[in-house]
Amino acid sequence: MDGTDTGQGLASKWDIPFVLLGAIRVAFGDLPVWAKALVLAAVGSLGVWTAITWLRARRSRVL
Repeated sequence: MDGTDTGQGLASKWDIPFVLLGAIRVAFGDLPVWAKALVLAAVGSLGVWTAITWLRARRSRVL
């Protein structure tokens, strides 16, 4: 053993989302509103494109 394993896991299932939201808040907290809107629009359009691509692939497998 190298002594780095503490044997501790996550305290709860909400640890990872809490840390991610905190990191996003710190990263984008000081940006102007137009920059936040631009980032949100880019992430949203990526999500819509991914969903459409997934649905088309799923539909083509069924047919």
